[in-house]
Parts: sequence; structure tokens; C-alpha cells
Amino acid sequence: MNRNNRLPNTPVVAVIGGGPAGLMAAEVLARGGVRVDVYDAMPSVGRKFLMAGKGGMNITHAEPFEVFLTRYGAHRTDIEPLLRNFPPQALREWIHGLGIETFGGTSGRIFPADMKAAPLLRAWLHRLRESGVCFHARHRWTGWDEQGALRFVAPDGEHMASADAVVLALGGGSWPQLGSDGAWVSLLAQRGIAIAPLRPANCGFDVQWSAYFREHFAGEPLKSIAATFCDVRKQGEAVITEHGIEGGLIYAFSAPLRDEIERSGSATLLLDLLPDWTPQRVQSEVSHPRGSRSLSSHLQSRLGLKGVKANLLREVLGKEQMHDNVQLANTIKALPLRLAAARPLSEAISTAGGIAFAGLDGQLMLKKLPGLFCAGEMLDWEAPTGGYLLTACFASGLAAGKGALNWLRQPR
Repeated sequence: MNRNNRLPNTPVVAVIGGGPAGLMAAEVLARGGVRVDVYDAMPSVGRKFLMAGKGGMNITHAEPFEVFLTRYGAHRTDIEPLLRNFPPQALREWIHGLGIETFGGTSGRIFPADMKAAPLLRAWLHRLRESGVCFHARHRWTGWDEQGALRFVAPDGEHMASADAVVLALGGGSWPQLGSDGAWVSLLAQRGIAIAPLRPANCGFDVQWSAYFREHFAGEPLKSIAATFCDVRKQGEAVITEHGIEGGLIYAFSAPLRDEIERSGSATLLLDLLPDWTPQRVQSEVSHPRGSRSLSSHLQSRLGLKGVKANLLREVLGKEQMHDNVQLANTIKALPLRLAAARPLSEAISTAGGIAFAGLDGQLMLKKLPGLFCAGEMLDWEAPTGGYLLTACFASGLAAGKGALNWLRQPR
């Protein structure tokens, strides 16, 4: 529908935030016949979406749906209705409708055929513009004026805009350089909206490395390891950083680790440096006579431990402990890595906390601010990487868009 052909009394909806949640809301609204204006503070929309796809756009996951739902932890009951209305398979079909094929990796993760986010976003934006959606870049929302109009700061000054309904999809507080800086928190808090503090999710953690280890091994990958925390064990990879440790395996534990650090001041993650070896085999190889060989040569030849893994042992064991075969073998299978703090929110992949679901109705409208709908990472939920974050963002955008349409159609 061409914007210029609309009737003067067509309802206008402002969507503030041009990430997946906001764009999905805009699509639903445009299909519903209303005028849609999308505002974004950045020079172009979808910047975090594009950044997330740089290493391969993991769009969703193919595991059984009931298992998929468990990935949302304590907020499953809040997210589940949204996902049941737009489950992973529906998201795949929606992507196919844009002319983008998808495939499933061996881990069950779903990707666009070319692994890239840019072609998907280009096709989507083209369809949105064809449907009449109007985009306003470099428009930073700063609240409302005395008459209730939306206030924006743009390169040429302050702008006011009126709308019959508003969808906020401003993201959380991670990667602020891409637009989601959490500035909306104070604007809504001033209106009495309950907001759980924004916290890092899918994040790295600080470890007090020795100067030697930091200098020699920052940036080194830890491959083929397993981690255990609170009796949960997962296998994968991590990366040593200047400040501590990060990577997919660490992100999988980030929520309980962060919560434990907040409760106790630190958390201890157990790393298994040889997850495919039994404790008995490790003990046997450690105890094998090494003759005149150094301990380093012995660990490398008998167990394949060298470089970052071998030096990680030295980070937690003293010299005498390194020569205690029982303690050394036990540490190889369960190295206690003390995590001192989560890395800052600005470095995190995603955000925990946000607008409390108790303050929203079933259509994601704020009960205290009728006509104002919220979607995406602004809401109080979190999920691990693996397609779960994006799926819920799309699903919440769909729900907010439908909610706004329904609200506009009600007599007032």
C-alpha cells in the first residue's frame, strides 16, 4: 500500500526502534492497513542484527518445541504465549517468504543459506517500504512533550510527532554503540513503569589472571573442554581474554554464574580440560613414570596438554601441587576457575531485566500507559545464544504489532 494513497483519517502508529522486534511490529501494522513510522537513533536500522550475523546468522533452533521453551528459564511462562503464536518453524517459513532459504546445522541451529544477515535485512526492508512503512533515521526518542506528543532529537534539531499508538522496541543496554543504550529506562520509570535493573546476559567474566598468563594467553581459545556449575555440565569452547574468560560455553552458564556472583561475591566454574577422558585414564597417564622428562613434556606427551591448557593448571596449582599426581589429575578433570565479576553490560551479547511483564497486558500494552506497547529486549527476560534470543524478539514484535492493531480497532 502506497503511503500517499492512504486516507487522511488512517491511524498512525510510531514504532520506535528498528531492530527485529520493531521491524516485525511494523510489518504486522502495515499489513493491518495503518500508517507506520519507524524511528531509529542510528543512521540505519538493524545494526545489532547485522553485527550478530557477522559470524553466521543463527536465526533460531530446530530442537523439539517443548525443549526450546525450557531455554527461557524463569521467564518461560512470560515468553511461552508469544512463542506459541510464532514458533521457530513459523519464523523459518516467514524467512522463506522473503526469498531466503534456511538450513539446519549439526547442532540444530538454523541459519540463512548464505549464513549472512544482510541479504535477509535488505529483502525485509524492501518489503516494508513497498508496504508503505516510512523510516526516520537519526531520530533519538527523548520522551513526550506537555501535550503528549513524541519528542525526537534529529540532526536538524528537535522534532515532535503524534501517533494513535506507539510500539517501543528500543532494545536492552548491551552494545550501546549500535543503538540499544538503555536510555529509555529513566523515561518510563518517570511514568511509574516497573523495570527490573538491566544486567549483562550471555557475557564474559573477570578472572584474576597472573601477569604472565594474561600476557601470553589472552586471545587463546580453549577448545574441547567441558564446564560444570550447579550440577549442570556442558561441553564446548571458550576464549581467554585480558580480563578473564568468554565464549559460547561460558555464555551458556552466564545467567546462573552472574546470579551467584551477585549473591556471594564470586562463583567457581569447574573446567574439564579432557572431557573425553575418564578420571581413571587421566590418573593413569599422570602417574606414568616420566624419567628425566620435565613435567611440561610429560603432560604434553601423555595427555596432549600444552600451551593455554597446561598453563591454566599452573594458574590454580602451586609448584608442589603440580607434582602431586592425585591433585594434578583431579584438577585436569575439575579445574576450579574463580570468576570475580560479570563483564560490563555494554560488552554483553544481550540484556537481562527490563519492563516487568506484570505491568503489561496480554497484548504487551503497558497497563499504565494505554496505547503504548513494548517488545524485544526491553522486556524482562533472557535466553542463551543459539537462536533463542532472536526468535523471542521476532515473536514479541509480532505480538506487540497485533496488540496495537486490536487496540486501535476498539471503540473509544
